Amino acid sequence: MTTGSPSERAQFSIKRTYAGAKIAEAWALWTTKVGIESWWGPEGFEVTVTALDLRVGGELVYRMTAVTPAQVAFMRKAGMPLTTECRVIYTEVSPPGRLAYKTKADFVPGVAPYEVGTVIVLKQVADGVVLTITFDAMHDGVWTERARAGHESQLRKLDALMSARKKAMLSASGGNSPAHAPETRRS
Repeated sequence: MTTGSPSERAQFSIKRTYAGAKIAEAWALWTTKVGIESWWGPEGFEVTVTALDLRVGGELVYRMTAVTPAQVAFMRKAGMPLTTECRVIYTEVSPPGRLAYKTKADFVPGVAPYEVGTVIVLKQVADGVVLTITFDAMHDGVWTERARAGHESQLRKLDALMSARKKAMLSASGGNSPAHAPETRRS
């Protein structure tokens, strides 16, 4: 089975719009220990950041642990550990709008490890922040769909966090801002 280099593999993107958000707030959620631990990882998993060096060539190291019964059962059935140490190597750090990194897909039983690239683009717009994330496809269609589902799940956690922050902001301001739900577009 050929995995190809990241530039040879297909990619997929996910887009969200967070009404009322500020780009500095969104950037901090992607680039700080507290921010990352508040939402990172698919639903049913918790993340603990053990190292964060936000610079090109720097690393984010975290432990991702399955914590809900459904995720624990899936991991066991797949022959995967309940806790995995993950390492992100930053390839671009351009505050506050662009972040790129590579991760090593070394968790698939029977498949040699390979790199997967991710690019995050944040853009301040009149009514909030637009987030576009582009991911390299995995080594095959099944694992690419699992990755897409995992990223969508992870972003639902970010959506909930951003929605809660917006509600708190509206409550504090007397509710004078229009509310918009996060928007998802696939490309």
